[in-house]
Amino acid sequence: MSTPANNGPKSAFNTFNLVAGAIILVGLVITVIRFTKGIGSVTNLDDNNPWGIWIGFDLLCGVALAAGGYTTSAACYIFGLKRFHSAVRPAILTAFLGYALVVFALQYDLGRPWRLPYPIFYQQGTTSLLFEVGLCVMLYLTVLFIEFTPAMFEWLGWKKIRGVIVKLTLALTIFGVVLSTLHQSSLGALYTIAPSKLHPLWYSPYMPLYFFVSSIAAGMSMVIFEGTLSHKAMHRMMDEEYLKHHDGVILGFGKAASLVLFGYFFIKMIGVAYDNNWHYLTTGYGLLFLTEILGFVALPCFLYAVGVRDKNIGLIKKAAIITVLGIVFNRFNVSMVAFNYHLPSAERYFPSMMEIGISVFIVTLGVVIFRFITTRMPIFFEHPDYKGDH
Repeated sequence: MSTPANNGPKSAFNTFNLVAGAIILVGLVITVIRFTKGIGSVTNLDDNNPWGIWIGFDLLCGVALAAGGYTTSAACYIFGLKRFHSAVRPAILTAFLGYALVVFALQYDLGRPWRLPYPIFYQQGTTSLLFEVGLCVMLYLTVLFIEFTPAMFEWLGWKKIRGVIVKLTLALTIFGVVLSTLHQSSLGALYTIAPSKLHPLWYSPYMPLYFFVSSIAAGMSMVIFEGTLSHKAMHRMMDEEYLKHHDGVILGFGKAASLVLFGYFFIKMIGVAYDNNWHYLTTGYGLLFLTEILGFVALPCFLYAVGVRDKNIGLIKKAAIITVLGIVFNRFNVSMVAFNYHLPSAERYFPSMMEIGISVFIVTLGVVIFRFITTRMPIFFEHPDYKGDH
């Protein structure tokens, strides 16, 4: 195995750094405004709409799209599909950064970072779904960090502690899957307590199941999407082993994602039938629902199936992009568009530019940190001293 080629130092003043630097600078300015002048100075939130884009996008989408960590590690270590091993470290890193930034983003909504551990260690609200979500996210973020550390220890040359962590891989994977099952579904369960506020086409007693199943499709699609972007931007950091398995990972996850999306489409239709909500499909919200379920679930399901059958990698990548967009679309619909649907348009929520700016800032921060880590640590390649030591 050869280590990745390094083509020499690049200028720090390239397009990526300049754009990312500008976004981060603007994000820091908005951050100062938010924490010195209060949440009302930067958001359009009110008593009718206490949760906005920081929950709908930064939390709900962030957690769903970070599901590649548990899906990939489960495929490799629980189901024994070792051909997915090359995708584990990038998926774990993406999930770890995703969850860390979710917690970071929550501070903008909550406003008191120093009280973050309070509901876990001082006053547990054990009857609250939010407590369960918070506890599981905290524990799973810890699991993801531990799963990520072997790459860091290899980079630092700490062989003994790295060996100890590697031996815990299976236990960490099982624990991570259990925690992910709990909090992915509980995020959907949060909205079951508001049946009068959420449009009937999106409200269902099956919402915990919807959120969990869709997170599996989101995780696998995100692995394909992230792998595609990394393949272009970080190609020089990838070794022969990673490149050799790249297409196989895409085909495998494409096949699984097609099956999961088919199941998701099926249970969504069961939900509509269970509540006899067919008549809503002829309304404006019905058109929105059909766009979501046909354009962002049924269509990528079909494209995945055809792509796998024909071994068309490009088609599978397109299906992954549509699925990722579909998850974002669904979470936006649940948390903002179909929520408070009965209110007049003048009282409906639409995020302010500063809210959008913070979300873009957080995503950019994640990309910058991901790029920093992958150019230094063995994420897309096996460290020469640990070759074959999985």
